[in-house]
Amino acid sequence: MKNLGKMMKQAQEMQGKMADMQATLEKAECTGQSGGGLVSVTLNGKGNMKSLKIDPSIFNSDDGEVVEDLIVAAFNDAKGKVEKYSQDEMAKITGGLQLPEGFNLPF
Repeated sequence: MKNLGKMMKQAQEMQGKMADMQATLEKAECTGQSGGGLVSVTLNGKGNMKSLKIDPSIFNSDDGEVVEDLIVAAFNDAKGKVEKYSQDEMAKITGGLQLPEGFNLPF
C-alpha cells in the first residue's frame, strides 16, 4: 500500500505539471514559412493560428492556386514545429518516458 500512496502522489505532481504545460503551450508561438518567406503563418502551441503574413508581391499573379498552396505549406510547416515543441515539452514532464503510439498528450 505504501507504493500506491507514492504512485498517487506522483500522479498528482504530473497532473500539476500537465496544467503548467498547457499554459506554456498557450503562450508559445511557432512560425512556419513557404515560398522563401513570402508567406508565414504563426500558430500558438495548441495549433491555433495567431497570424498570417503574405508578401504583397505574390498578388501580382493571376494564379490564386499558388497563393493558396503557399498558405497551406506555411501552415503545415508551423504545425510541424508546434508538434515538435509539444513533444519536447511532454518529454520534460514524462522524463523521456515513451508513450504508446496514438497516445497523444495533452490533446
